[in-house]
Amino acid sequence: MSSTASGKNGTWRNWGGTVAARPAREVAPASVEELAAAIRRAAEDGLKVKAVGSGHSFTSIAATDGVLVRPQLLTGIRHIDREAGTVTVEAGTPLKRLNVALAREGLSLANMGDIMEQTVSGATSTGTHGTGRDSASIAAQIKALELVTADGSVLTCSEKENPQVFAAARIGLGALGVVTAITFAVEPIFLLTAREEPMPLARVLAEFDELWTENEHFEFYWFPHTGSTNTKRNNRSAGPEKPVGQLAGWFEDELLSNGVFQVAQWVGRAAPATIPAIAQVSSKALSARTYTDIPYKVFTSPRRVRFVEMEYAVPREAVVETLRELKAMVERSGLRVSFPVEVRTAPADDITLSTASGRDSAYIAVHMVKGTPFQRYFTSAEHIFTAHEGRPHWGKIHTRDAEYFAGVYPRFEEFTALRDRLDPDRLFQNDYLRRVLGA
Repeated sequence: MSSTASGKNGTWRNWGGTVAARPAREVAPASVEELAAAIRRAAEDGLKVKAVGSGHSFTSIAATDGVLVRPQLLTGIRHIDREAGTVTVEAGTPLKRLNVALAREGLSLANMGDIMEQTVSGATSTGTHGTGRDSASIAAQIKALELVTADGSVLTCSEKENPQVFAAARIGLGALGVVTAITFAVEPIFLLTAREEPMPLARVLAEFDELWTENEHFEFYWFPHTGSTNTKRNNRSAGPEKPVGQLAGWFEDELLSNGVFQVAQWVGRAAPATIPAIAQVSSKALSARTYTDIPYKVFTSPRRVRFVEMEYAVPREAVVETLRELKAMVERSGLRVSFPVEVRTAPADDITLSTASGRDSAYIAVHMVKGTPFQRYFTSAEHIFTAHEGRPHWGKIHTRDAEYFAGVYPRFEEFTALRDRLDPDRLFQNDYLRRVLGA
């Protein structure tokens, strides 16, 4: 399922419906050589170049009126090195296909986000992550990268080869070149036991440090207008496998998480005053459950309800205070918020513009259903996040600019200097990059 629909008259739209663009032309190269030729031709024609994945970013990070590169022919596994514990995969491969192919080979990534519709290059270039005490974002699992730079040359990088490029390009925002292949660290497939359990927000906040310390992967959803959360703890397990039964899975993941939730969103849109009452019911609909399965079946779940999202990374030690402020803001604002707030964590990493660069982080994500006004809620939330030196997810809605980022990313100038070297003429520039990186 690709969500990048080319609409009428060659208009490209993203999954969340927040961005539309009309590129001068689209290319779908079948090889690295074809891509390099398309980049050189664009430069000759004075057109900018942007690669697009599955359109799951809510920002205009992939929008262009120049040449839109679609990677659907650059897919599949190039090479598995069992001794080194790596897999090299073409940039346009959807995470879903990678996960299924790896499982067939008895392998898995150590951690992943909560959906798998994105392409590997789109997910890593924007810093997509799940939750983890010790294991970090998808980009932090990259061991080597291949990208085509502005002059059409192919550059490979790793910790040993072009290490400066490697430090930045793992989350490169599409600003340094077009990624063509990624080598990920993988490990023998393992089992995870997931324990999902409702818990009062007051208890989660009081015991957050313990919940984080005691679990390899801890996350929770808080339902605004209630004191309720749904917590999820994923830990490695010796087995046996005990997957969610088909009927129970359909009931819990499809009917409750997607179907009933969609109806609740429709009702909430039509009659916002009913949202707090619906939230009370929604927060109690999901009961506790425990299941054991291979990683991608535990980490990821289908998301059929369309929404828009803002997510900020705050220092992990600031998460409880930030959430208390967010709850107080919702209560005093008269806002009606029908979508749960998602909270996850990541350890510090060494990627230049990673939201967890150099600091242990907690992620707080606020959502609104597609088609409802979100500005007031997101603006108020953003005030709280930025007061804690929050770093917004590169693919989710935010209003920050280069000046702000220079203050919250100690290595920001390292990235912009590398961009000056690799793309001096700004072939990969668009409005979004001009705002977040400076001209």
